Amino acid sequence: MPGLHHVELWVADLDAVRTEWRWILDRLGFTLDSEWADGESWAAGGTYLTFTTSPNLSDAGHDRRRAGLNHLAFHGGDPASVDALMSEAPAHGWHPLYSERYPHAGGEQHYAGWLENAAGFKVEVVADTTSTPATTTA
Repeated sequence: MPGLHHVELWVADLDAVRTEWRWILDRLGFTLDSEWADGESWAAGGTYLTFTTSPNLSDAGHDRRRAGLNHLAFHGGDPASVDALMSEAPAHGWHPLYSERYPHAGGEQHYAGWLENAAGFKVEVVADTTSTPATTTA
């Protein structure tokens, strides 16, 4: 079966995961699948996302600009749902990126918001615009 099975993110501060990530994943329709002392997994659509600490972590800081993971992109529902999530995000530890170009920082045909948490992890929340009528500008 093709597709992504899971993603595992190593984190330095699991408490931050439980504060920031739990809010956004719950908001995006993921469910807490399992939890243990050093981690937790969230599932949606046959894929799961795991956050865990490890004694083998070589550097506590995450830098999305270095080789490795830059960001995770999630389906965010319709544009109004993405707008609502983007409005609520700062109260939950997520800081908007590219605000001056929201919601088209990825191009005119791409409706999405970008957020970064305190640990430097970046997410993109992409709107489903396939059922939205095209708009024209004068």
